[in-house]
Amino acid sequence: METTDIIVKKMIDYNAPDMKRINHALKVTAFSQAISFGENVKNEDRKIIECAAVLHDIGIHEAEKQYGCSDGKLQEKLGPDIALKLLVDADFTDAEKERVCFLIGHHHTYNIDDFCLQILIEADFIVNSDEGDFPDGTDYRALKTRIFKTKTGTELFEKLILADKN
Repeated sequence: METTDIIVKKMIDYNAPDMKRINHALKVTAFSQAISFGENVKNEDRKIIECAAVLHDIGIHEAEKQYGCSDGKLQEKLGPDIALKLLVDADFTDAEKERVCFLIGHHHTYNIDDFCLQILIEADFIVNSDEGDFPDGTDYRALKTRIFKTKTGTELFEKLILADKN
């Protein structure tokens, strides 16, 4: 069984029966894979990005439990510790686990120059835009300019979100 498969199973078990969160994580994972492929990301980095995508919102339930909301900064704060527990049996070195947790702990921080994080952020923005997580009147063109940096992520956002929203 592949490392990502193990993590997907653990994420599903952790989030069950919350299909909304499970589906969101799976969609972000698929878009992170597409962007990684389009950007010719090395296999070792793809493994990190994919697992971080699977677990990127793993702190939501704990944030809701502790604080009554699922704010992105709370997800960043609480997610890495939960993710680390789910990564225990996965085929990861300590450095790789740390890297996955770094991405989870910063996926709502948009001013860090990190290519793997950028892919995760773009995948999450594509899915969040499709799922209606932004208020009516959101300027998606400005969002594209502010958030998207990869060629592949930008093209996907334009084809799938801008073509539909504008």
